[in-house]
Amino acid sequence: MSSPTALSAPQSSVSINEWKEIIAKFQIPSVPRSVWQIVNTFVPLILTWWAMYWSLSVSYWITLGLAMLAGLLLVRVFIIFHDCGHGSFFKSKKACDIVGFICGMLTFTPYGHWRWQHSVHHATSGDLDRRGDGDITTMTVKEFQAASPKERMIYRISRNPFVLLLVGPFYLFLFYQRFSSPRAKDKDRASVLRMNIALALMVVAMSWLFGWKEYLMMQLPVTLFSGLAGIWMFYVQHQYEDTYWEHRDEWDYTTAALEGSSFYKLPKIFQWFTGNIGFHHIHHLGSKIPNYYLESCHHSHPMFYNVKPLTFLQSLSCLRLRLWDEEQRKLIGWREYDEKYGAKKA
Repeated sequence: MSSPTALSAPQSSVSINEWKEIIAKFQIPSVPRSVWQIVNTFVPLILTWWAMYWSLSVSYWITLGLAMLAGLLLVRVFIIFHDCGHGSFFKSKKACDIVGFICGMLTFTPYGHWRWQHSVHHATSGDLDRRGDGDITTMTVKEFQAASPKERMIYRISRNPFVLLLVGPFYLFLFYQRFSSPRAKDKDRASVLRMNIALALMVVAMSWLFGWKEYLMMQLPVTLFSGLAGIWMFYVQHQYEDTYWEHRDEWDYTTAALEGSSFYKLPKIFQWFTGNIGFHHIHHLGSKIPNYYLESCHHSHPMFYNVKPLTFLQSLSCLRLRLWDEEQRKLIGWREYDEKYGAKKA
């Protein structure tokens, strides 16, 4: 697969100060656009939930179809949550925090704790020496070879597409997000506790409103579909063959943003559901840009024209990628690993 980046020419001709000036005008949020995005996301989501409840008495297949729609709408809710975490959705920090917390309840994600983890991700994305919070675990070939048999087995399981996309949503949103990182500050730990209490109250309220069995029959498939779509989007944003990884001494923020974050070109309808986050190279360059300005920023300057798009069909091949090969400077799959390094070492 060809690289979706290759930006040597723009980087050599556009300085850091120049690209900061280019993106600056897109970093001012629009209150009307933000409010309208809340309306055109939350209203359809509420109506879909009521339609799901109605469909339970008709056919569960209809419920599952509506759950897919609700799941896609929750991805859009998560993008609003995400923008609030960056302080890019409203100028007011308080407004971002309130909307972000509400979106966090709907997506089962603690707002403050996630905001901290995601800021670490932005500050270290593509840095081999600072992997950790907010990343999909990625080993280098040497690390995999040095790992114990148990560690290699766990890694293989965690990178399996079935586990990642079908088990992952339940693990991530129902279990993992209920606990804080040992590296988190006290205020971020407290945000996990607050969200857990809020979620408990929400679950009780929804169970009272719909009935606990009915609520589970709706919530579980919605969690699956929204989590699958969300994890997939995050996966292809950084896990493609010619992505960018460097050790800290050689790591560069601009290069990591433009060469280590994909331009995932989706059909317009899915671009809407995913809040333009497919323009991920723009987002990593300027995290203060609201999602509704990402596409405009991409088209604003020739420096972005060399970023080759990653299409949906191309992105499917990313599922085979498992390890970062420092010699070839690309992600490789198990077959390539076995051919080059020998099956006995796996």
